[in-house]
Amino acid sequence: MPSRQDPDQDLLRGVLRGDRKAFETLVGRYQSKVYRLAMGLTHNAQDAEEILQEVFLKVYQNLAEFEGKSAFSSWLYRIALNTSYMKLRERRGTKIVSLDDVANQLEGISLDQEAEWSSRPDEQLHTAEALAIIEKAVEKLPEEFKSVLILRDIEGFTNEEVGEILDLSVPAVKSRLHRARLILRQRLDDFYRQVFG
Repeated sequence: MPSRQDPDQDLLRGVLRGDRKAFETLVGRYQSKVYRLAMGLTHNAQDAEEILQEVFLKVYQNLAEFEGKSAFSSWLYRIALNTSYMKLRERRGTKIVSLDDVANQLEGISLDQEAEWSSRPDEQLHTAEALAIIEKAVEKLPEEFKSVLILRDIEGFTNEEVGEILDLSVPAVKSRLHRARLILRQRLDDFYRQVFG
């Protein structure tokens, strides 16, 4: 059980006492963050949903083992990362395109949306292409760089929090983040050289 002041401490005690509402509140507090993290790592809505369920099942089953040496959220994100990596290892070698993923990608594209008249169509195309390049580049990053980049730059955690979640020192977090950003910058430079000659 947590020894230091953890904002989730009362909920954790309630869950350990068998309070179902406390567990539902805990899930409600973190489910969107865990889903975003899983989605950022897997780029697959079905996998992210499965990971979300597995993570909270593991939390429920193993909460009594949580010692409180770190914040509950750090422990939770570590479980989410490990579960996501396990899912990626399962999927490695098989390329499956989910219809849900295609539908989700198409949802963001609407012909009824009001166009931004100040930008030119070619600028919008280049922006969309750049976003696709960034997404592909993040997806291809080695796992140790990808997790740091997603936690720090996408999820907005501090270097200290990322270190706690991944069990890394702050200098190691900074180093991996720097290398991940360099790789992304290089891939974007290549893209812009192709586009603008």
